[in-house]
Amino acid sequence: MKMSNYFKVLILCLLAVASTQAQLQLGFYTYSCPSAEQIIQNFVHEHIHNAPSLAATLIRMHFHDCFVRGCDASILLNSTNKQAEKDAPPNLTVRGFDFIDRIKSLVEAECPGVVSCADIIALTARDSIAATGGPYWKVPTGRRDGVISNLVEARNNIPAPFHNITTLQSRFANQGLDLKDLVLLSGAHTIGISLCTSFSNRLYNFTGKGDQDPSLDSEYATNLKTFKCKNINDNTTIVEMDPGSRKTFDLSYYNQVVKRRGLFESDSALLRNSVTKALVTQLLHGSLENFYAEFAKSIEKMGQIKVKTGSQGEIRKHCAFVNS
Repeated sequence: MKMSNYFKVLILCLLAVASTQAQLQLGFYTYSCPSAEQIIQNFVHEHIHNAPSLAATLIRMHFHDCFVRGCDASILLNSTNKQAEKDAPPNLTVRGFDFIDRIKSLVEAECPGVVSCADIIALTARDSIAATGGPYWKVPTGRRDGVISNLVEARNNIPAPFHNITTLQSRFANQGLDLKDLVLLSGAHTIGISLCTSFSNRLYNFTGKGDQDPSLDSEYATNLKTFKCKNINDNTTIVEMDPGSRKTFDLSYYNQVVKRRGLFESDSALLRNSVTKALVTQLLHGSLENFYAEFAKSIEKMGQIKVKTGSQGEIRKHCAFVNS
């Protein structure tokens, strides 16, 4: 009897482990909402070419969402007292909320209360990058939406442009991501843009003494000060993170980093660690196809951070509000 009970317990434990490992699955909505992924893809293909820069902001939204309470669409929630994730400094420049809302309304019309906002973010990010010529990756679905959104948690978890390599490594490790993931996911900066406020201290007041960041290429810094960020208070000018190649998801961002022309301190930080520096060099010596394949692995991994499944969370009716 004791041996029999032991095997029963063992089987239950194995089943529990299997269920946690199979949290998400490809084609999760095959039976509950078979047209869901096609509706999302069609909308992206129809509209992304009118505003291709949205691809960068949508993948950024996915990234920022996953780093706070996991990939649960908590970044979309509104707050009456401005204390939600979207009110945190890292998210004040995130765009694309209306784009997600429009997709959600289409999916809701087809299958009410079935498809999560969290899955819509993940699928939209992938489809927008692929539609603009970038890599394609697998997106297993089955995420559920969170019901908590907290400004402080966003501020304390999302990597910032001014972070050094130690802080970046720590924030990625907190999400189960390693240095390779840091280098690969930073590669999305190849299609990114930024306001001067995210890096102007590197040009005008790096250590609080009116100085320039010595790790930033001096010629590039002069160019930025002359033609883009003409003073430290400029909060409207937009700068390409990968000048001349912003519309192409390619390896040139890493060339910028190696030339000490990465716009953010977090970009230049990739040269401050022997592992990340070697990975940057390795990517530059490899093919674009290799970069796409490796990037896909990292963003697939990121898309499964602390996901809510089963009876956890909810399926929001409207992405900006928890269900009443």
